[in-house]
Amino acid sequence: MYQPVTNNADQFKQSFREEAAEILVDLEAALLELHGNPSDAELVGRIFRGLHTIKGSGAMFGFEALAAFTHNLESAFDEVRSGKLKITSELIDLTLAALDHIRAMLEENGAAAGAAEAAARAALLEKVRTLAGLGAKAAADAKPEPVAEIVVLDAAPEQEWQIRFAPGPDLMRSGANPLLLLRELRQLGGMCLKASLASLPPLAEIEPERCYVSWEIALRTAAGAEAIRDVFIFVEDLCELVVEPAEAVVAAAGPTGAVPQPCEGDAVARGLEEKRESQGGRRSYDKPDNASSLRVPAAKLDQFVNLVGELVTVQARLSELTGRRDDTELATVAEEIERLTSALRENSMNIRMMPIRGTFEKFRRLVHDLARDLGKQVELTIEGADTELDKTVIDQLGDPLMHLIRNSMDHGIEPADLRAARGKPATARIHLAARYTGASVLISVADDGGGIDTEAVRRRAVDRGLVAAEAQLNENEIYALIFQPGFSTAKTVTDVSGRGVGMDVVRQKVESLRGTIDVASKPGEGTSVTLRLPLTLAIIDGLLVCVGDAFFVLPLTSTLECIELTRAEIENSHGRRLTNVRGEMVPYIRLREHFAITSPAPEIEQVMMVETREGRYGFAVDQVLGNCQTVIKNLGRLFRHVQALSGATILGDGTVALILDPERLVQDALRAERGGGVFRAAYGAAKENIFFASCEGTGSAGPSAGASQRMN
Repeated sequence: MYQPVTNNADQFKQSFREEAAEILVDLEAALLELHGNPSDAELVGRIFRGLHTIKGSGAMFGFEALAAFTHNLESAFDEVRSGKLKITSELIDLTLAALDHIRAMLEENGAAAGAAEAAARAALLEKVRTLAGLGAKAAADAKPEPVAEIVVLDAAPEQEWQIRFAPGPDLMRSGANPLLLLRELRQLGGMCLKASLASLPPLAEIEPERCYVSWEIALRTAAGAEAIRDVFIFVEDLCELVVEPAEAVVAAAGPTGAVPQPCEGDAVARGLEEKRESQGGRRSYDKPDNASSLRVPAAKLDQFVNLVGELVTVQARLSELTGRRDDTELATVAEEIERLTSALRENSMNIRMMPIRGTFEKFRRLVHDLARDLGKQVELTIEGADTELDKTVIDQLGDPLMHLIRNSMDHGIEPADLRAARGKPATARIHLAARYTGASVLISVADDGGGIDTEAVRRRAVDRGLVAAEAQLNENEIYALIFQPGFSTAKTVTDVSGRGVGMDVVRQKVESLRGTIDVASKPGEGTSVTLRLPLTLAIIDGLLVCVGDAFFVLPLTSTLECIELTRAEIENSHGRRLTNVRGEMVPYIRLREHFAITSPAPEIEQVMMVETREGRYGFAVDQVLGNCQTVIKNLGRLFRHVQALSGATILGDGTVALILDPERLVQDALRAERGGGVFRAAYGAAKENIFFASCEGTGSAGPSAGASQRMN
């Protein structure tokens, strides 16, 4: 049964909100750029066009209050375009605050704001109007016309434009109204148009939700082609739109050189029709779809990836079954399904990959606002914004990066007078960067501030009872204290810091993403915090190992090498879990003991060497079965406190294998026995570079790998 288009109003409003949210991000970036370069006319035009688009489209989709609110901002930037108003910090700050209100109005979905919120918006717009010298303009809450006015430069010369607008089959289904678009176009200048019904089919074939009318338009205006196209910005992919100077159309129509008058619709139509015939006579919506992107709800994408994961598991079971049967035909089918599944898996993972640019760019506003509040001059630089990560990872990066930047702004960057005394530039710099390294991504937040005062951190830790007063801590151990819950060196609590929450949030979030944190700092020169994160949380490359009847998966990205460990070496270690790797003593964990597996151990065990935040460590297993690409399954709420496991997977024969988290496994082993334990003893021995009694003649090695830490 036919359903009216108006029944999908919520869907169309949601589409507008998503588009408007993207425009707001671009507006913020342009405003912050304009703050540093107030004479850039292109940035002013970019801001003006963005505000106009939100205003015009907001009115079209029923956001009348939003359109009226935005109209005042647009009028102010029209004054800037005409040279009547100068760009100042006050105008930038007011506009940024206004964008926050526009976001709130988008979330209100057209509903009336509360009295306090409405008063705040009215006061803000009054400041904008006063600053722009607009006088008694329409009030902020006044109901606008269905289509808002577009302001053009008076000084620009008028020009003739010939336009063809032919709605595609899906234009009206998207909620757009062609008549409102034409009415908005008329605000640009003198216009004459002619409707064409050439595409109208017989009555029995008419689709009620499709517009079959097209228009040939002659427009005289001072606006440029970009301003004309902005009228159709939300429907340009759903229609045929041709915007050309009148001279170009006449030249294409014939050699007469006569420029048609604005109301000579037949001449305009003939010129455009002949031009279309020369191009094959096909409308844009009759051509293959060349859209560069497609919006898909995140829930549907997650469901798709989950189904692909299930398919990978079933394919592994099929391969396992094929290996047990001598059936050539079945083996051929299994190989083909494996090839297709592998391609589908790679494509599904690529679909989830998104550039990190959007996450990085939003911090420009944070730095701008914090610099103003703290009275500091700070510049944010960005590198590697096109680096792609899994959408799930990107969605959870906002909070950690925000806290790192706030920490740099408040604690890292010195006041202006202290920077001057140290011979540093008055404007400090925070550098936000991302780059690939193997199957991981490194995201760093670096500043050129005063660095970490390790002695102040140590004193604070002693005062809070985190470490003993006589404890000897190296630099890396002191850095680790910063991430303890409630830890802060701030003497007073402010709106920015002092409660000791931020860095703890960073640690927890990064660990939940199976990532690691590295800190590097030089007194007087600055601090760099680097997050090492996996590219995706859905599928990992790993090594499948077994201990007795239990199967485990070690992430391949952290695995270094495999060495053998004999029963004699275990007995000669005198209770210390240490193995000699080319002259270095490296501690290891016997997974058999850690997970209380009681089956007999083999004569020769395999030790998988892995790289962790604490250095190199080993995991002793019975056998290494080989590489595997693992679909990660959550363990569920019952096991949410099990820190050493990051998930599980289903093998081809239906067996469940646990996915180990090397970082947490090492920490878990160190905490296993309070005040001692075989692994803790091995850890201390490795730090002191103590060798096995049986390893005579090996000589003295350098500093232990167990005490080292990566610094990126």
